[in-house]
Amino acid sequence: MFDGEMPMKHRLFLIFLFCSIALEISAPAHSSATTIFAIMSSDQPRYREAHRSFAKSIAVHGYTSPDTQIILHTPDSEQSSWNSEIHKLNRSKPDLIMAYGAPAALVAVREAIGIPVVSVDFFASDKKVRGLCGVSSRVSMVTLLNTLKKIRQVNRFGILYSPDEAGSLQQRDDIRKSADQLGVTLLEASAASSATLDSELNRLLAKTDAIIVTEGGLFAKQFDQIIARATAKNIPVASTMPDAADRGALISLEVNPREQGYLAAEMAARVLEGAQTDHLPLIHPNRIDLVINMRHAKKIGIEIPFPVLQKATRLIK
Repeated sequence: MFDGEMPMKHRLFLIFLFCSIALEISAPAHSSATTIFAIMSSDQPRYREAHRSFAKSIAVHGYTSPDTQIILHTPDSEQSSWNSEIHKLNRSKPDLIMAYGAPAALVAVREAIGIPVVSVDFFASDKKVRGLCGVSSRVSMVTLLNTLKKIRQVNRFGILYSPDEAGSLQQRDDIRKSADQLGVTLLEASAASSATLDSELNRLLAKTDAIIVTEGGLFAKQFDQIIARATAKNIPVASTMPDAADRGALISLEVNPREQGYLAAEMAARVLEGAQTDHLPLIHPNRIDLVINMRHAKKIGIEIPFPVLQKATRLIK
């Protein structure tokens, strides 16, 4: 029977429908999509491996395709290229920047506007960089020098560093302190281009008993040539770059790129869930490998003492 009044259940339904429409109109648009931009200081195998580990590890936290987009940038290893990439990112406003290596990380922290930055493979100083969290790749340079000194009676160390890369400069400073502790002489060579590298390497090879190659995009690209020229003069090379011993260095003290990526993903997940980068640390690596290239030692006429062999985590035979 119709009496001119709407039944109660119909009125309640219309009220619910009206409220739902009003909420949809007034509520801001929201998307669960996440965009992560990754930028490398230089296109090195160690960064590529760390990035693969990062992408795999961040997926475990639920950041998977198609809801999560991870875009990798590999600009030229120079200041202007890093600045240009970060300025592009400012316009696209990603949720997070992953920066591989100290140069890209420092530019990102300085130039990114309102975008959190997580660093990977950052050879950090003792002083915390404001706004920067992530994973440090810092290792004990005194261990590297002391191991080399025990293998051969080295009195004059040569150190090859890049004036344009913060990690390389920090390693140089650490080596200076270590040299003072061990009472050895250092000869330093600064190289920012292939041309200067050639002349500076010649100078080191003529005046030193062993060479330490710090991290850096230029040195990673030219490492095979550095090894070949040092080998021709039976001069051992040491480095902290991953795979340095596999590529011909006598010894290397290396962080593990896969661990770097995994730890960075743990940190990135916290940031994406609301943690402030200023409140998060630079995590120290857990896995540090001392690698000795026995095959190369034989090639340049060096016999590795047994106590040194015992401390190695891996031998290349």
